[in-house]
Amino acid sequence: MSFGLTNAPAVFMDLMNRIFQPYLDKFIIVFIDDILIYSSNEEEHEEHLKIALKTLRDKKLYAKLSKCEF
Repeated sequence: MSFGLTNAPAVFMDLMNRIFQPYLDKFIIVFIDDILIYSSNEEEHEEHLKIALKTLRDKKLYAKLSKCEF
C-alpha cells in the first residue's frame, strides 16, 4: 500500500482484524498499524508467535524483521 494514503491505517487494521479474527482478544490485538501478541509464559508465547507468523504467511503477507520487537 502506498505511503501517505489517508485511509491506509484503517484498511490495514480491517485486513488484520479479518485474518486474525479467530485469535483476537485471545492472544492477538491489532492496534492501528501494530499487531500485538501476548502470552502468559515463554513457551506459550513461542506458540502464539508461530501461529501469527504462519497466518500471515498463509495469506501471503510478511513481517519485516527490522520493524519487529521481541
